[in-house]
Amino acid sequence: MAIYHLSIKIISRGKGKSAVAASAYRSGEKIKNEYDGIVHDFTRKGGIAHTEILLPENAPQEFLDRGTLWNSVEKIEKSKNSQLAREIEVALPKELDREKQIELIREYVKENFVKVGMCADIALYDKNDGNPHCHILLTMRPLNEDTTWGAKSKKEYILDENREKIKLKNGNYKTRKINTTDWNEQDKAEEWRKAWADITNKYLEENSIQNKVDHRSYLRQGIEQIPTIHLGVSATQMEKKGIATDRGNINREIKHQNAILREISRRIKALLNWIRGIGKEEKAENENTKSTLPPKENLLSFFENLIHKNADKNNADLEKYIESYQLLKEKNITSINQLKESITDLRDKNYKTTRALKDTEKKIDDRIQLIDQSEKYLKNKDTYKVYAKLKKSKQEDFYNEHTAELILFESTKKYLKDHLGESKTLAISKWKTEVSTLKKEKKSLYNQILEIREEVEQAEKVKTCIEQLQEQKRQLSQVKRNELDL
Repeated sequence: MAIYHLSIKIISRGKGKSAVAASAYRSGEKIKNEYDGIVHDFTRKGGIAHTEILLPENAPQEFLDRGTLWNSVEKIEKSKNSQLAREIEVALPKELDREKQIELIREYVKENFVKVGMCADIALYDKNDGNPHCHILLTMRPLNEDTTWGAKSKKEYILDENREKIKLKNGNYKTRKINTTDWNEQDKAEEWRKAWADITNKYLEENSIQNKVDHRSYLRQGIEQIPTIHLGVSATQMEKKGIATDRGNINREIKHQNAILREISRRIKALLNWIRGIGKEEKAENENTKSTLPPKENLLSFFENLIHKNADKNNADLEKYIESYQLLKEKNITSINQLKESITDLRDKNYKTTRALKDTEKKIDDRIQLIDQSEKYLKNKDTYKVYAKLKKSKQEDFYNEHTAELILFESTKKYLKDHLGESKTLAISKWKTEVSTLKKEKKSLYNQILEIREEVEQAEKVKTCIEQLQEQKRQLSQVKRNELDL
């Protein structure tokens, strides 16, 4: 089944990153960074299915060589905290063959990035693990007509009400920075995410594949469903081999819960549609037939009479009549309108409980992620310390030998900084305790969902009894009409 995934991040020199290193790693090539003299050799890296560079019309052809392209970027960016490149990672539909996957990524990149002036370096990965994906490295500076790099921004003087420049105390004039492109605008990310969903669905439809993807969250789609958690490479590989993992077990539990949530929502919707139909039937005028509905204000009396009439008969439905009567009496429901209100309340209760369950599941996942990232950070911290103390001339060999550990350290460090802010405390024990508490809350909420399902089942029994009576009355009325016709 096609899945939607698109993530965006910035390759920044201020965070110790290099555009040359990123390109070499993604493409599996050997490239020397002219900025710092480090050679990045990833020629032994596997899983790379296709690489390609796509350029706008005003880009020099020598940029088709990724070493030339990204060294040019490193050279033009002078600041120690320069933003060097934007990386977009997308999941590719495994239902498409390799040729179609490449066509898909080309069209997406050309239409959304190259067309507006970005240079794009793409690397398609497929490790035969069921997770084909593509890394797209994009330049962040526009190109001039003469193929030179343009400015990312320009200064604009701020004017007063008389359209005069405003002079500051230091003698300078007040200015503001104006971006020369809209590539960093907040709504661009949403635009790119939607574009990827749209073009993916187009290719799926063209290839007669029924699945569709959606860039919106379940909440924005209006779907009451708990998102599954990210498995990660290691857990994915183990699950593929038939080895159960903790994360895999969590996802299986979530999928089971989602199936129940969908079932409950569907059944409640059916009940409400039925009730609305009764309302319309009550208003309908029929000259030949009296209403087949129970009297509006005496549902309890209706079921009491029904039970009394069938008490001495061998009626298989008697038990359902009694259960329906007990439910209505317990909830003090005496009319169809009150029954409708009860089902509406049940729908609202289901919605609130589902939202609480989703929120609790997210809190659990957030803490599990913090625990996992912290443990990986601590595991690789010593390796990074050794690397940081080495002279630059020796760092390259050490980096190539310990690439995975160092990249993992950097990624976990960034994750923890993004999620913990200024706090440097890795409260692993505290998070584990919180996970345990949250799991108990989740179990309690799930039990409430099961109770709601039982209430839905009881309401359905009431519906069945009323429908049976309606049908019996219709048949009796038809018999009487036939007799009158004779």
